Amino acid sequence: MDKKIKWYMLAFMAFTTVWGFGNVINGFVYFNGKQVIISWIIMFALYFIPYVLMVGELGSAFKNESGGVSSWIYRTKGAKTAYFAGFTYWACHIAYIASKGSGFLKAVSWAVFRNSETYDSFPTLPVQLATLAVLLIACFMAAKGINPLKKLLTTAGTCAFVMSILYIVMMFAAPYINPDAEYVNTPVTLKNLIPDFNLSYFTTLSILVFAVGGCEKVSPYVNKVENPSKGFPKGMIALAGMVSICAIFGSIAMGKMFDPAVINASQESFDSYVANGQYLAFQNLGQYYGMGDFFMIVFAICSAVSTFAVLVLSIDAPLRMLLDNENTKQFIPSRLQKVNSQGAYVNGIKLVAILSSIIIIVQSFGSGAATVLRQLTKLNSVCMPLRYLWVFVAYIALRKSHEDISPEYRFVKKQGPAIFFGVWCFVITAACCLLGMVDKDPLTLALNLLTPCVLLALGLIMPKIAAREHRNKEN
Repeated sequence: MDKKIKWYMLAFMAFTTVWGFGNVINGFVYFNGKQVIISWIIMFALYFIPYVLMVGELGSAFKNESGGVSSWIYRTKGAKTAYFAGFTYWACHIAYIASKGSGFLKAVSWAVFRNSETYDSFPTLPVQLATLAVLLIACFMAAKGINPLKKLLTTAGTCAFVMSILYIVMMFAAPYINPDAEYVNTPVTLKNLIPDFNLSYFTTLSILVFAVGGCEKVSPYVNKVENPSKGFPKGMIALAGMVSICAIFGSIAMGKMFDPAVINASQESFDSYVANGQYLAFQNLGQYYGMGDFFMIVFAICSAVSTFAVLVLSIDAPLRMLLDNENTKQFIPSRLQKVNSQGAYVNGIKLVAILSSIIIIVQSFGSGAATVLRQLTKLNSVCMPLRYLWVFVAYIALRKSHEDISPEYRFVKKQGPAIFFGVWCFVITAACCLLGMVDKDPLTLALNLLTPCVLLALGLIMPKIAAREHRNKEN
């Protein structure tokens, strides 16, 4: 009998899938330094906290379902809609999976070479081939099933959280311990904190939506949680607290270290901070404390472990959401449903490897490693939040079915406010994804437009292939 997952283990697993220290630097870089603090507060109050609590209620209502979002949609909207939900959730991870290999190599490079220039100076083609190798190794790990994954994810989540808190505490203490060091002393005024709500701001907002989403990725494991109807929501609430602390206080601490004017001095500078900012942060922290690169090396190692763990989970969990629901298998080609002795969908993993490899190979013709990471960050901010739409569809349908389905935990008791929050989060997500496609870089714009269209076409083709298989069997 498998050992059940504790609620706090679930919280760390979810934290690993949702949050990374890179989200702090991305928010700081894309939203002009400390101005991101107001944006984080708005995002948490009006989007993230309701979103997390909705996922907690859905997990409580469907604690015996193993297909995650796909199963939630099936129970509330039917089989065909559940297929499209599961497919969307899986397809959105293709670009994300392609990016994680690059993130892993970046972390390893910082741990070994201790600077940004070495990795960024490598020719793009060899870097992308190495990224492809990392992807294939992760696919091999995913094919080994969930048992080795649980320990890896729990360890990685703990490391990521501890390092994020460590940065915040030590950065706040640094001016008192080493007052002679150079710090950025931006006056705390309304002018310096309130963002400029222009077109550029709204076309970048998908970065924050992408940063706080994804907690439902652990929903296939809800029935593996101890006392799932209470343990799953409890884990989600703990997640909300951890992410909020890391984002807001991390941004405040970062404002003492980095000057937005330097970040925005040129496109090259901007790209470099997007790709390397989190490692520069820990490198500077070590210098403040007279410890050299110690903190940066520790963080780089933790980041490498965490990134690889998320890569493996992102290969495994979305496939389970697509394929674990028995009621939607009629729309999926039979070859994708093949399971090995460890319970992993081996042909599905192969398809993931092929599709993600295409993105990796296409980007081998890019202009540099830092530019590739910036393009993937923006592409993920457009594609990944599309899967959240189904969470809100499932939640609205759940509340409309309150007479038939009664979860032990409820986000809010009254129907009106509950449905309002579901619709509100749906609209915010859709608007941010559409606006996020806009980009001044032609290649990034093309990737943002073409990737969702290609994946949508694949989602429409798969039921036709499955239908043809059924006709052939009948004949």
